[in-house]
Amino acid sequence: MIVIDASVWVSHLVASEINHVVSRRWLSDLVKSDLMIIAPAILLPEIGGAIARRTGEAELGHRAVNHVLSTPNFRVVSTDSEVGMAAAHLAAEYRLRGADSIYVAVAQQLKIPLVSWDREQIDRASGLIDAFRPE
Repeated sequence: MIVIDASVWVSHLVASEINHVVSRRWLSDLVKSDLMIIAPAILLPEIGGAIARRTGEAELGHRAVNHVLSTPNFRVVSTDSEVGMAAAHLAAEYRLRGADSIYVAVAQQLKIPLVSWDREQIDRASGLIDAFRPE
């Protein structure tokens, strides 16, 4: 299992993103594998909003969310109060942004790696979990 941050999904979906080619290839290879892809529920509004803001079209945001949800080895995990409290602690202790701390908390709770393009998120979480870029 592996947690994948919204930054990787968005760069996979948007051709003009600087990391599009790498993200597209990396995620395509991952989807072909048996490895389960995990993301907290916050991924869905992050993707929908990011795509709709970039394109100016709500429908493309909806389609992007549906595309991710149709990924065969993908699973959304809910963020209950336990994950929320863990994320709040991580956000304060490691100076993480709120959404970033949720991805780190989920990866930590499940004891699995986190993949992100967010260098700050990776650097600050590196002592807690295995975090890396999709290269």
